[in-house]
Amino acid sequence: MGRYTRNKILTKTNPNGTRGIRYYKGVKYPEISLSPNDIYIYAEEGDRFDIIANNYYNDSSLWWIISSANPSLSKDSYYLPLGVQIRIPNNIDAIQSAYNKLNSF
Repeated sequence: MGRYTRNKILTKTNPNGTRGIRYYKGVKYPEISLSPNDIYIYAEEGDRFDIIANNYYNDSSLWWIISSANPSLSKDSYYLPLGVQIRIPNNIDAIQSAYNKLNSF
């Protein structure tokens, strides 16, 4: 799934009523609460959120769940720091439902 596949495309109307600029509506991510069912791992060399999501959820497009659950980790790199502890939420159905509700899907 592409990065912007689920984003809505909106069109801003010009003051004279003509069609203006098209843009993507921003995505909102739900708060991900701690759960006793969460899984914790330590990042290994080459680990990325999408690879971990594919390993645990069989869906690399759910990378954002793991990223959102680990807000202290830097978002400016594809690769995770070696040895850092990663929380992997295990209640993805509830998280996806909250995501869909926030974004009107």
